[in-house]
Amino acid sequence: MKKYRLEIKLQAINTYLESAESIRKIAKKYKISKSMLHRWIVRYQIHGAAGLQESYTNYSVEFKMNVLTYMREMGASIEEATAVFNVSSSSAVQRWKDLFETHGIDALQPKKKERSMSMSKKSKKKPVEGSEEALRAEIEQLKMENEYLKKLQALIQEKKNL
Repeated sequence: MKKYRLEIKLQAINTYLESAESIRKIAKKYKISKSMLHRWIVRYQIHGAAGLQESYTNYSVEFKMNVLTYMREMGASIEEATAVFNVSSSSAVQRWKDLFETHGIDALQPKKKERSMSMSKKSKKKPVEGSEEALRAEIEQLKMENEYLKKLQALIQEKKNL
């Protein structure tokens, strides 16, 4: 999804509020969808310019439940709840609703983001004991130990000759 600067959003909204032009015409003028312009207008009317700024928020379980409760009690749509609570996207609210309906409140808990393992850590996973992969790994380990001991022996011999 394309990101729009705050100035563009405000220009489009002001054009709508100060003129008799339709949302469709203004959306075409600013090369945005009609629904997006409508969302901006609603957010602006409820929250002012602050409602138009992108937010990268981790929402608490309580906040998510407040949004879902508001939707249920007021009969509000996902778009309306998104605007009223100034949630960054309606797809987030849709996801909360789906998760709550299928898995309950525990599904709304924030997920811990894990760092991906580097290649060296991935390769250190131990294979099942006795498998062909495990035996190959053991052979490789023994070969490395053997090479190490040979080099150590060579260094010791070299020191003796000095």
